[in-house]
Amino acid sequence: MQTTEPILFGTLKDLKAKGYTEDFNLKVDCIDCRGGQLRITPSDFQIDEHFRFEGASDPSDGAIVYAISSEKHKLKGVLVNAYGVYSDPMTDEMLAKLKA
Repeated sequence: MQTTEPILFGTLKDLKAKGYTEDFNLKVDCIDCRGGQLRITPSDFQIDEHFRFEGASDPSDGAIVYAISSEKHKLKGVLVNAYGVYSDPMTDEMLAKLKA
């Protein structure tokens, strides 16, 4: 059974080459980066692309990679979020923004 890890890391490498250099972290009502110094609300970023990866043994054990940009903050980066039983809690506004 082939794992998706090499594909996931290849996708992250490709996105970095396209300028998606920030590493975003998901919070309940925003995303943040730079060690929490910058918080970006859903109205201040857009999802340019997303990629879904399923776990090798359980399809619900996977992740979604979001390529995110913010014109307001002049930056681009990635957010990796689990889905299924490991997904993070978030507000309805964040959930609507990240619905893939």
